[in-house]
This record gives sequence, C-alpha cells and structure tokens, in this order.
Amino acid sequence: MTFLAISRFRVKNNMQQEVKTAFQNRPHLVDAVHGFVDMEVYCPQDDDSEFWLLTRWVDEASFLSWHNSDAHHESHKGIPKGLKLDPSMTFVRHFNLISN
Repeated sequence: MTFLAISRFRVKNNMQQEVKTAFQNRPHLVDAVHGFVDMEVYCPQDDDSEFWLLTRWVDEASFLSWHNSDAHHESHKGIPKGLKLDPSMTFVRHFNLISN
C-alpha cells in the first residue's frame, strides 16, 4: 500500500522566496526514514505564496512515526525566522493509493 500526506499552507508576509530556499536546502533528514518514499513541493502558477508539500510513504504508520519523531521536529529548524502563515489555508490530508 502507498500512503500520501499532502500539506498546504500560504505565506502571509511575503517570505515566499525564503520558504522556497529553505525547501531547496532542506536537511534531508526524512530521506533515510523507514517507510519514506519521496517528497515534492509545489507552488501554484497563479499564487506563489501557496505551497503544497506531498510526501509518499509505504504506509500511514511510517508517516505517523516520522511525524511524531524528534527528527521531524529537527527538520523544521530551517523554517525562516519571522515566517507567518495564513491559518485558514493550512491543512494536512491523508490519502491511500487506489490505482496507478
């Protein structure tokens, strides 16, 4: 089974470039985590303040284990200082693969 976690957030204070740079220079701590498959980050063409983070896992248990780990919290230390997000545009959804 493949599990997908999709996170969406919108930057409120014009720090889009700093967020993009942080993702491009991320510490890759998740890459060696058991059950991790891959990660992609997107911005819609019509709104570069909105970010969509897609992470694929072999199963939900692997994702939850990572999400609750110290390494997960450590990986967020690269978040730009002073970043403000729009709480109405922030969410995480979980998906199971039906077909590919």
